[in-house]
Amino acid sequence: MSILIKGAGVAGLVLAYELRRRGLNVTLNDTAPSGGHGASYYAGGMLAPWCERESANETVFELGLSAADWWEQALPGLVHRKGTLVVAQNRDRVELERFAKRTNGYQWLDENGVAALEPALAGRFQRGLYFAGEAHLDPRKALRSLQEKLENCGVTMSFSQRLATPLRTFSSVVDCTGPSAIGTIKGLRGVRGEMLMLETRDIQLTRTVRVLHPRHPIYIVPRGEGRFMLGATMIESNDGSEASARSIMELLNIAFALHPAFGEARILETGAGVRPAFINNTPRIVKTRDGIAITGLYRHGFLAAPALAKEAADLLQRSRRKGAA
Repeated sequence: MSILIKGAGVAGLVLAYELRRRGLNVTLNDTAPSGGHGASYYAGGMLAPWCERESANETVFELGLSAADWWEQALPGLVHRKGTLVVAQNRDRVELERFAKRTNGYQWLDENGVAALEPALAGRFQRGLYFAGEAHLDPRKALRSLQEKLENCGVTMSFSQRLATPLRTFSSVVDCTGPSAIGTIKGLRGVRGEMLMLETRDIQLTRTVRVLHPRHPIYIVPRGEGRFMLGATMIESNDGSEASARSIMELLNIAFALHPAFGEARILETGAGVRPAFINNTPRIVKTRDGIAITGLYRHGFLAAPALAKEAADLLQRSRRKGAA
């Protein structure tokens, strides 16, 4: 059984790993120069099913429950199991209470509890929510490592061009091209996300911190060595061009509200990517003309990809057995 995976973002690389570990022959093709480009390149890398439950449905929550374990098994040492801290300015405390009502898996913290978790935030927040079971990883480092593993275990890879081999030579074809499938898969739309990378040695954070705000909630993910990734913009658009000034100002304003030290931070990078999503923002596997697709990952790529890859691998193996019968 030979399987072609089109697209080497998080969905494609994770599926290739899941199939190869089951002993299947895999070819991975992407028009990008290497794996991990597109929206995956600008992802936050948060493995946070309970926090996502606040705005996502139960399916997303269930897909994400095993994500941290999957990534830890695949890439030992790259998953940071420090939990997630959710805070809000005192004037926005109603946002914190609303967030708590829409999910579970947390404990309430008072001002001392927040300071105990993140000393840099001492005296800045009266209350917070701590989701101890959540984790995060560095998406770029994770996808580079995953690609290296695939190369070393015999997965055929081709980049920078479309595969010349006819699709009929493969027993199955899986579309993991993300936003490139918009317009070809019914109901798929683009949601633009923007990010900002800052560097400062004047503040230390050890876990993802989500800052709630009525209009512009953000997350800040530590990347180590004084670097922090900021994100959370969600704009209904297929425009994948550079981040807008408005979005960058919003991210910087909330970061400054979290801690004034971010006002003196150096801007290392800005970026934007388009994430494919269905109307309910729930990732799923769909049938296509050539086979199946893992798509609609929205902002849940690293969280949902492992479970969807297992589901797709099971589906492909059942199809293989049925065809052999």
